[in-house]
Amino acid sequence: MRVNPRAPSIGSAMVSAPPKRRPSSGQAPSFRERSLVPVGMATILPHAAKQVRRLEEQLLAHVNGWGYEEIILPTFEYLDVLAPGLEPELIEHCYQFVDRTTGRTLLLRPDATAQIARTVAMGLTGATLPLRLSYRTSVFRYEREHAGRGREIFQVGAELIGLDDVTSDSEVIGLMIECLHTIGLQSFTVSLGHVGFIKGLLMRSGLSAQGQKLAEQAAARKDLPRLEEVLAHERISKKAARTIREAPELYGQDEVLTRGRVLAAGDPALAAPLERLAQVYHLLCAAGHRDSLLLDLGEFRGFDYYDGVVFDVFAEGMGAELGGGGRYDHLIGRFGRPLPSTGFGLDIDRLFRTVEFPEEGSVSGRVDYLVVAPRRATRLLMAVAAQLRRTRSRVVQQTVKGSDAALVSTAVTAGLAQQAAAVVVVGAPGMGHDEVLIFDRFAARIPGRQFGNPSRLSRKMGLADLVASARRSRRQGKERS
Repeated sequence: MRVNPRAPSIGSAMVSAPPKRRPSSGQAPSFRERSLVPVGMATILPHAAKQVRRLEEQLLAHVNGWGYEEIILPTFEYLDVLAPGLEPELIEHCYQFVDRTTGRTLLLRPDATAQIARTVAMGLTGATLPLRLSYRTSVFRYEREHAGRGREIFQVGAELIGLDDVTSDSEVIGLMIECLHTIGLQSFTVSLGHVGFIKGLLMRSGLSAQGQKLAEQAAARKDLPRLEEVLAHERISKKAARTIREAPELYGQDEVLTRGRVLAAGDPALAAPLERLAQVYHLLCAAGHRDSLLLDLGEFRGFDYYDGVVFDVFAEGMGAELGGGGRYDHLIGRFGRPLPSTGFGLDIDRLFRTVEFPEEGSVSGRVDYLVVAPRRATRLLMAVAAQLRRTRSRVVQQTVKGSDAALVSTAVTAGLAQQAAAVVVVGAPGMGHDEVLIFDRFAARIPGRQFGNPSRLSRKMGLADLVASARRSRRQGKERS
């Protein structure tokens, strides 16, 4: 699903490459010329990457619990194949290049929902309906350098295909709400509307085709001055213009539905979307989500394939939506197989900056065992590390150079630097192939602190005993969690 407003990317957790030095040509190179990473792209560093993956895994696990199966989408598509599912403005923002094999134009994935629609229409997912699909992916769109948004957008989403009723609408919205609770986000607002209501108002008003399109774009952006400008240039009645201006500002609870029925004035084209919206809203309230919901008769998502109930989710302190979605009953039909559908997508960048994570250096990121050996004992090092990994422990292996006398102190220093819970030394002088030295009583020490003779912290142990001990520790850890 598309996320429209601009917002900064993951920020300090993502870094661009330093400027590249070039020979002087008498003219200062621009930032774009000096950058080693394309504008709008960034590298996610290890600690942040761990948090991003944790977010994705939590979201996908919860979605899977509702019966949704993950689909992995291709990174690029043929333009002529995907174009029916993309609006012209989005195609202009796609990254395009030529297929060396066929000469046809390819584009980097600009939208996951259009890809899923194409996949389903081709029959690749089979004939059984309904379909419940999930995805985690990146979409790529050109953005101006100072638009405040990256050009690669990380998303997790879900699509429900083959059902057209209020139950499926409420399922998708309820699933999104519970996903947000799962990752620890408790305070947020889901803005809930119906595209058919405001589209119906615009069609009833007598706007020209061009005027209606411009008014829809202004309504999608909540750009009231632009909407006013469009209406002023169109020959429509003052009453119709007043009604259109009022709709984007109608938001709240049940009273919004009451006022909407007044504006509809018995017109079936307006009454039907209102009734559908009311039913979905009341189902979600009955499910315990009332405090998270806000009815908004001006809700009008940016993609033109939305044609029913739509929604966005916002959190305090975030100037753009965290995600959203809606019903797109006609999108799959553009690819040749009409099927009712609805779904949502969440912006991982924005969730990253909204959710609180455990502080860096927590137990979740710690190394369980650092296995150290001199270079002559590399094979033994690999064998011991492999046995420990079979206990599902987190194991790092490292060879060290230098004298045997410095082996132990070097190993302990490395263990402190890597915050290892224990250091295992193999191949030390006077030790057999089935014996190790283990250091496991200094995990809480501060790196760099003087701890005297490290041998006092060690104990000799048989390899079989070490592996058994690792299994016990792993089992006890699971019981505590």
